[in-house]
Amino acid sequence: MKPALLVIDVQKQFFDESPETARSLNAAIEYINAAIALFRAKNLPVVCVQDVDEEDKRVPGAPHFDVPESVKVLPSDLHIHKTYGNSFNKTPLAGALRELGVDTVILTGYCAEYCVLSTYRGAQDHDFAPIVLRGSLASGVAENIAFVERIGDVISYGALKKVLG
Repeated sequence: MKPALLVIDVQKQFFDESPETARSLNAAIEYINAAIALFRAKNLPVVCVQDVDEEDKRVPGAPHFDVPESVKVLPSDLHIHKTYGNSFNKTPLAGALRELGVDTVILTGYCAEYCVLSTYRGAQDHDFAPIVLRGSLASGVAENIAFVERIGDVISYGALKKVLG
């Protein structure tokens, strides 16, 4: 197994959606950052996926497009810009992961029931094994996080740490 960590749509604009969303994102960031540190320690790829929406003016260069400073992604990480919920749809993500020898994707980010779940299904369509990192998803509706974790393959941070050695 060679995994990559996907950090999906943790962008400044989404913290302004609602107080519930901001709380959910802040809670997820703790797990996301722990996973980023683990992947870096194991020299495994970290991928930052950012949603582009010209109508909402969420485009590269706009301040609310950016990832918050509290999320430990680096400019040297692979950055993918998407215009669909599924991070694989019309992006170079699948090809880039194949070039890196990746066969498994660990999914984190926002919004659990939309972009994360769409990316989970997209990973399967591209023959990657998708796994959700428990505690690392965010949504404006807490029940939707539990739903996504219930219907997909999930791993805890402790188990991921053990699996990665």
